Parts: sequence; C-alpha cells; structure tokens
Amino acid sequence: MSGSRIARTLIRIAPAAALAFAFVMPPASAATYKWTDANGRIVYSDQPPTGGIRYDVVGGAPPPDNPNAVRDMANKEAELRKAQKDRAETAQKAEKARADSVKRADICQQARAAVRTYSNQNEVLHTTNDKGERVIIDAAERQRRLAEQQRLSKEYCTD
Repeated sequence: MSGSRIARTLIRIAPAAALAFAFVMPPASAATYKWTDANGRIVYSDQPPTGGIRYDVVGGAPPPDNPNAVRDMANKEAELRKAQKDRAETAQKAEKARADSVKRADICQQARAAVRTYSNQNEVLHTTNDKGERVIIDAAERQRRLAEQQRLSKEYCTD
C-alpha cells in the first residue's frame, strides 16, 4: 500500500475507531481510591481496599446537581415574564398617554378657534336646523357657545 492510500484508509476508519474506543473506556466519573499499602507504596485503584485499610477518594464523581436548580430556573423565568409584562404595560400606558395628549391638543386647538370665532361680534354666524335651513345664531346662543368653548379651552389647553 502506498502512503496516501494508507492515509485515506485511516481517515475513513478513524471516526469508527474513536466511537468504539469511547464505548470500551470506563466512564470518567467513576471514583478512584488512594491508600498506602503495607509496604508503604501509594496505591490507586477503581476498587476500595479490603481489610479495613484507610483510603481517600480522589477524582470521584462530580457533586450532585443543585436540587434547587429547577425551582431557581422557574423563578428566574417567572421574573423574566413579569419584567416583560411590566415593559409591555409601561409601553401600553405610554402609548395611551401619547394618544390622550394628541386628543387633548386637538380639542384645545378646536376650542381656541371656536373662542376666536364666537368672540368676533362683527361676524354673523349661521347654523343649520333639522330641515337643512340656515339659521342665524342669536346673541344668547353665541354667548352660550362661547362660554362652552372657553370652558373646554381651560380644561384642555395646558399652556
């Protein structure tokens, strides 16, 4: 076999060999035991010593998962949902306030224009009755409408 042919074969079988090796190897989380034998040698083993010899566990299994992790995660998720809800409510309130402000400004503008119109005594004002006929607004009706528009102007105009 030539060198390039061997390399191609190795490249093809390498993933399968790595997978097989992973299944044959003992799990890394298995405990390892350490003790000193009767001759003073330090011994490492995957089995604890017999005969009441004192030993230490080294490289043992990882500590158990946080038993409160699920509850903590649920609490964090609930806090996140609450924060999102609060932001949405704040945005909704801000939009409502903006719409109210636009509406108030519109009413203010109309009321001020009406006050100017009803205050001008030189202008003859007309309205239309139920029959579609033009009717002149008399002085008493003009005063009533002027007072109403002044009230709206005071209520809706902030400047």
